Amino acid sequence: MKSYRKELWFDITNRRELRNITPQIEACLRDSGIQEGLLLCNAMHITASVFINDDESGLHQDFEDWLEGLAPEKPHSRYRHNVGEDNGDAHLKRTVMGREVVVAITEGQLDFGPWEQIFYGEFDGKRRKRVLVKIVGE
Repeated sequence: MKSYRKELWFDITNRRELRNITPQIEACLRDSGIQEGLLLCNAMHITASVFINDDESGLHQDFEDWLEGLAPEKPHSRYRHNVGEDNGDAHLKRTVMGREVVVAITEGQLDFGPWEQIFYGEFDGKRRKRVLVKIVGE
């Protein structure tokens, strides 16, 4: 069995951002040479998420509105975690959106359903962030 590992780094300029990272993940898969197996992609930060969904701007705004309704950023004082930080909401948003995705690899391709894409969701940005890509198989 072969194994491939790579960290992808992103400069996130906004506090919150959803970024389609499917092209970078597909490049990792090509580099790995693996034709059959599994791909894991996970956020390496406790205030970020990796998830699969549709790449549609209305849906992305719906995510933003829904998450902000569940865990509003302000007032920061509503969160006990915010001692010296102001990201209590980001931890909760990450928990809802999830840490990682696992995708089957079939014939050297990500085995997606219709419209599926991989996204990095950042909820406490304004700095450099990363995800881990791990691919195993033959």
